[in-house]
Amino acid sequence: MKVLVTGGAGFIGSHIVDELLEKKYEVVVIDNLITGQESRIPNGVKLIKADIRESLDSAFMSEKPDVVIHQAAQVSVANSTLQPLYDADENIMGTINLLNLSVKYNIKKFIFASSAAVYGNPGQLPITENHPPQPISFYGLSKLTAESYIELFSKFYGLSYAILRYSNVYGMRQDANGEAGVIAIFKEKILSGKNPNIFGDGHQTRDFVFVKDVAKANAAAVTYGENGIYNISSSSQVTVLDIIQEFESNSNFHVTPLFCDAREGDIRDSVLSNDKARSELKWSPEDTIRSGLKKTIDHDEAVSIR
Repeated sequence: MKVLVTGGAGFIGSHIVDELLEKKYEVVVIDNLITGQESRIPNGVKLIKADIRESLDSAFMSEKPDVVIHQAAQVSVANSTLQPLYDADENIMGTINLLNLSVKYNIKKFIFASSAAVYGNPGQLPITENHPPQPISFYGLSKLTAESYIELFSKFYGLSYAILRYSNVYGMRQDANGEAGVIAIFKEKILSGKNPNIFGDGHQTRDFVFVKDVAKANAAAVTYGENGIYNISSSSQVTVLDIIQEFESNSNFHVTPLFCDAREGDIRDSVLSNDKARSELKWSPEDTIRSGLKKTIDHDEAVSIR
């Protein structure tokens, strides 16, 4: 079986490619390399340098993929506020282009990377897939809109799909500048001997999921999960201060964070239920925040030594 991964040279996408190869799938990547890195593509994997908004008929005709895993996106909440038109073009129009191609070339399944951002401020915890979506950012809105297109493409054309709503993904290869999450930003500052900023009191909570677990969820969705939406998360609440403590224990650094005013629009607490993914995708996260952070730090220290 051949799987086409859009954004396969990116942070999450490249780990998905690695996981698919371990599962003995044939893999082809489409990436415009604006944020992705060609060096992340393993030997033997074909890279098609292209934008998901372009005409990709020749790629679909020549490669004949069975499954599309769509990871390519504008992923910055801040940039979506500054450039809502670009955010919508990339995340909505790019997805529609791929959906059209998937129907035209008889793709067996379309797997989409969505986000917990579609939920907005949670009315209850843990957040289940039945929680009403109320995005508070253009990024969350564009992801939710793309989800709706996927569901209607399935209704009108019979396209099979799985929508994966990621919580806060972290791990190796995450760029603190481009695909920034709090852990990537902290890691860069702490390992370079700088003090990280904490916005608010540090007791706000997030649901952090290790990138290797996210990759495994995508591989599982190739086989399991028919026309469903699934939270891909650790289902554990971790405070920002907990992250600082884990960095200290894993890196032998003493960390003195700089406390700043809370940012307007930031969600106070978030944790996603992954019960549905456990049941229907036959998937569960393998790494805790402690083990995942240790792997992330150990990997980056080994790379820097080389």
